[in-house]
Amino acid sequence: MSKIKKIKKMTYTAIISAIVSVSSTIVYIPVGFAKIFPVQHLANVLTAVLVGPYYAVIQALLASTIRNIMGTGSLFAFPGSMIGALFAGFVYSKTKNLMLTAFGEVIGTGIFGAMAAYPIATLILGQEAALFGLVPAFIISSFAGAAFAFFLLSIMERNHVLKRLEN
Repeated sequence: MSKIKKIKKMTYTAIISAIVSVSSTIVYIPVGFAKIFPVQHLANVLTAVLVGPYYAVIQALLASTIRNIMGTGSLFAFPGSMIGALFAGFVYSKTKNLMLTAFGEVIGTGIFGAMAAYPIATLILGQEAALFGLVPAFIISSFAGAAFAFFLLSIMERNHVLKRLEN
């Protein structure tokens, strides 16, 4: 990978992480001991499409860390967002299909991210959490963000913006 392309990917990742972090002070929904944040899932899909799975995971890690430092995130942000970003990135890298990419985010976060968050809830936080309580919250949050990302990316694709960003 050329140095310029790598810098471009790092820049997109940093900008998206910053936008997610700033918007987390405005838009989040407390659900029990979790805070659902659809903007993170929008960012996961967007980053997965623009820069690939590994940078998408880095973006999710950066945003989750900053959100937790600012008090607008929870420990659940780490497994949920990072697993969802990884799934979305791999799906897009293999299929180049925006709808499947959004679906990958929902499956990655909503099912696998919730399963990974369950031990955090019970062992680390000492919360009496039911796995089936986390799954619906994670699915709703990831579906909302992924749907918005799908519509945004579809518009960008229709207007040939994605091709220009790739080049």
